Amino acid sequence: MKPAIRKAVSFAGVSAAVLAMSVTGASAAHAEPPTQGCPYPYVCFYVDNHALLTGTVLSKYKDVTSSYQAVTPRPHYGVLNTRNDDVVYLRLRSGGSICLSPNSQTVFADAYVVTGIKISSSPTC
Repeated sequence: MKPAIRKAVSFAGVSAAVLAMSVTGASAAHAEPPTQGCPYPYVCFYVDNHALLTGTVLSKYKDVTSSYQAVTPRPHYGVLNTRNDDVVYLRLRSGGSICLSPNSQTVFADAYVVTGIKISSSPTC
């Protein structure tokens, strides 16, 4: 299996765990257990699939901001949003951004580089 596909498969497992947590009624009113080493209410970056699987967080952010915070550019990331009610915007070096919904994650292929993060108090993208 190609590395990029393995990363997507690994994040699919995390997605199921995050979905199960939200379906079981976990609320924002209390602290929740860490997911893949990423505690609530953080947005965590992972340098590669191994880091994700071992819960080795590269960096984490939790402040709602009106503008982008700089992120050290790397060839690829796994990003996990453990927040229940806040979306995350990820600025791309190639231009534009993507929106990550609450309690979700994404994997970037080598072609994409994240250069900034903005956490919004909006519950939808």
